[in-house]
Amino acid sequence: MKAAKSTFKIIFYLRKDKMKKNSFTPIFCRVTISGESVSFNIHTDIHVDMWDASASQAGGKTREAMNINRILDSCKTSLHNMYRDIFERDNFVSAEKLKNAYLGISTDNTMLLELFNNHNKDVESLLGINKTKATLQKYKVTYTRLSDFMRYKYSISDINVKEIKYQFIVDFENYLRTECNCNANTTAKFIQFFKRIIIIARNNGWMQHDPFANYKIRIKKVDRGYLTEEELQKIKQKELTIDRLIKVRDIFIFSCYTGLAYVDAKNLTYDNIKEGVDGNLWIITKREKTDTPVTVPLMSIPLEIIEKYRDKQADCKVLPLLTNQKMNSYLKEIADLCGIKKQLTTHVARHRENFYQLLVSRLRAISFSIGNDLETNLVLRSA
Repeated sequence: MKAAKSTFKIIFYLRKDKMKKNSFTPIFCRVTISGESVSFNIHTDIHVDMWDASASQAGGKTREAMNINRILDSCKTSLHNMYRDIFERDNFVSAEKLKNAYLGISTDNTMLLELFNNHNKDVESLLGINKTKATLQKYKVTYTRLSDFMRYKYSISDINVKEIKYQFIVDFENYLRTECNCNANTTAKFIQFFKRIIIIARNNGWMQHDPFANYKIRIKKVDRGYLTEEELQKIKQKELTIDRLIKVRDIFIFSCYTGLAYVDAKNLTYDNIKEGVDGNLWIITKREKTDTPVTVPLMSIPLEIIEKYRDKQADCKVLPLLTNQKMNSYLKEIADLCGIKKQLTTHVARHRENFYQLLVSRLRAISFSIGNDLETNLVLRSA
């Protein structure tokens, strides 16, 4: 999609509030591009009685009037030439950029995608320290979405952060919803990651205004649902013959009985399985997302799954995990086969109806945590 043609207008006017005692007044130039206006002094004075406001120039044919009008024509020609040069170079011209070019004002050339790319490199260097691969991937996808959006909407490859206004955010939101078919929450997440780059630019003094000042990011609360014990039994007892579905079911059931997030189950190694103070085996690890300590007692069902896949994975991994996308795709197949109408995902496994009830019989005043945002650092006591 080509960038929309900009409206470009130049007028000259007098600033009578700056009139001198001899009635001479400075001439100002107002440049308007697509509704955005800037004004500046062209450093030429004229007697107020010589000015023809309707023609936006000096009136009459005196030598002084002709000299002033030549200055105005030269200014207008220079602005038109600079507009053309900037548009050919950047495929985008703002009134502020044109004014700065005419006045020879040096501007900071901090470009959005260049800044974003450098930020992503910083995140990558912190992997395993305080950043995760999942976080890096989200930034990378947001970078790609922004790049595609600017080419689609404005036919530009990058933009100076100073030129990002409120409308840019609105246009990006509309692009995500219409061209990328993102739902409201996915769109909000992309804009959140974009906003973090804008915050970096503002904190470094590379942009003075805040384009997000009047923009509110709205995230809808989603009821992810949970499995009942009856539904879990349907999944456990369903006769499956396809190996990939059997593996996915085992992993899902393992998460149901441990409350581990997908990425934490994926990263689980035998070093994370240790004997607890009660003499039984426990999972002792940390949540990748929050670095929160996780200690979960292993009951018979997850222990059986661990033994089933023992020493069959690389890097001492406990489970044969697939990608999150494939897991969720295969879980949908399993739900269909079991006649379960709920949307099964790896996340749903962490919120099963009686996950804690199953643990009560094993725990007596033993503190444990599953690193869950719903309930953490609980002390369970038998009823």
